[in-house]
Amino acid sequence: GVRLLLHGLCSNTTVKSLDLKGNNLRTMGAEALGKLLRQNKSIRSLTLEWNSLGMWEEGFSFFCQGLRANNFLQRLDLRNNQINHQGAGELAMALTQNTSLQELDLRWNNIGLLGGRALLNCLHSNKTLKRLELAGNNVPGDILKAVEQALDHNRDREAILSEAQNQVNVLSKEILSLKDEKNKQFMDFVDTVDKQKEERARSEKMSAARVSQLQEALDEQYSIMNSLKTKLQMTESALALSEQKVHNLGELLNAMKQEQNCVNDCHFRELQQQKQEGADREGRLLHDLSAASEKNLLLRNQVDELERKCKVQQDQLFQVKQDLTNTTAELKLRAVEAEERLEMEKRRFKQSLEDIESLRVKEVDRMTQHMEASERSMHDRIQRLEAIRISLEEELSQVKAAALTERGQAEEELIKVRSQARLEEQQRLEHLEEKLRLMTESRDEAQNCCLKQKEMVAEAQAKAKQLSLYADGLRRRLDELQQDLDSKEEEKVTELNKVKVELQEQIGHLEAERAAQDGLREKIAALERQLKALSSNHREALLDKEGEISLLLEKLRMKEAEIFRVREEEAQRASFLQNAIMAYVQGSPLGAHSSRK
Repeated sequence: GVRLLLHGLCSNTTVKSLDLKGNNLRTMGAEALGKLLRQNKSIRSLTLEWNSLGMWEEGFSFFCQGLRANNFLQRLDLRNNQINHQGAGELAMALTQNTSLQELDLRWNNIGLLGGRALLNCLHSNKTLKRLELAGNNVPGDILKAVEQALDHNRDREAILSEAQNQVNVLSKEILSLKDEKNKQFMDFVDTVDKQKEERARSEKMSAARVSQLQEALDEQYSIMNSLKTKLQMTESALALSEQKVHNLGELLNAMKQEQNCVNDCHFRELQQQKQEGADREGRLLHDLSAASEKNLLLRNQVDELERKCKVQQDQLFQVKQDLTNTTAELKLRAVEAEERLEMEKRRFKQSLEDIESLRVKEVDRMTQHMEASERSMHDRIQRLEAIRISLEEELSQVKAAALTERGQAEEELIKVRSQARLEEQQRLEHLEEKLRLMTESRDEAQNCCLKQKEMVAEAQAKAKQLSLYADGLRRRLDELQQDLDSKEEEKVTELNKVKVELQEQIGHLEAERAAQDGLREKIAALERQLKALSSNHREALLDKEGEISLLLEKLRMKEAEIFRVREEEAQRASFLQNAIMAYVQGSPLGAHSSRK
């Protein structure tokens, strides 16, 4: 029935809205819808709620192909159609080429994370979609926010485009008005020229004697022509001004584009700020996780203490039983009562243990939920730690370079000091040789000079010793600096190894937790699929049962009508028989005798 209806609507040009909610459309219906979307050019709104189109993959893909080729539909409702992430991917591929759809409702389906990402990616190329509903689809909140931002961007873009179109329309209207004014002026000029020609012809036909007058009229006409030329120049200047206005309006458009780019930059900065806020929230969540783990450890310690107390109580009970066997019958009765009390206490204790275990299970579930939220934060933290490692390596290279430069400077200072000491010693030796030569010439003066020279030599030696000690100190300082550098390098290498080991351990824990969470997600997805299949089967069974009940009710009504008719016929027959019997009795002799009596 749907196929025949949609086949008839393919060539229809008046229907603007089509509602097929809850009609149990299947593969054939989805294919007919795809054909309708390819051929029909008048339908603007299509409602397909409660039709389970996502269960039939081939038909739904054909429907998406039709949506891709359609450029007239503006609103599409696909609520409660059991669309999974594959169907969402096909919808996203269709939306990349569709240029007319403005509203799409996908609430209460099974799109999930992958489908949400596919729809988010298609919004980068689709610039016409303004409203997209994704509630009840197990789509993460960050993807929903990104989708909302993309839709806001589309709305802003359309508003800007509409404003620009309005401005272009206004400019085109102004240009057309200017052209009309120019045409009017030119036509007026042509009319004036024609009139002048007619007047000239009339004046020439009037008389040839009035040549002087005609010459004066011609002069006047020349002056009129000059005025008209000036008017033409004025119109040309007006045209130039209009062109300048058009140029200014183009500059205004460029300025608007630059403002739009600035707005986009502001949006990008806001997104970066939101990312930073998300990182801070992730740090807080990690802190909460550590606190929850500490609480879990405390609870485990409490459970261990309670188990120890239980063992101690069991030992005490065994001792009490041994003591009770040695007592009399009265004590046995009391022991029985005590045992019953102890059993009651055991049950209470077990109940308390079970409550504690249930609380622990609940906290573990909460922890798993927090862990799911903190997976991404841990990935970001790993990236940050890698960045820190790179920065530490750069600092190591900088420290090594600084140490090498200091070592080179110290060696240069040593070389300079040694060269200065050698030069000074050479100068002093030359001076001493000159003094010795003079001593040979004058021995009397030589003794005094020798004493002076001995004193100078002693001073020079003391200075040389001081210089050697200074050089030794510089060498020791270089050795100490080298040892400090070696120790710092060893410490940094050990710290880097520790950081690497910790990172590897954290990565291993995270991978194990991710594997466990993936297993849980797969189980949850399988259970959800089973539930959806059961719900669809239940709905189909309910529909079949309702049809059977309606058929049975109609049959009952028919039967009741037949029974009522049969009863009426039998009542008529009974009345006829009664009348006949009464007539027969009244006509017989027995009837006459009875009448006499």
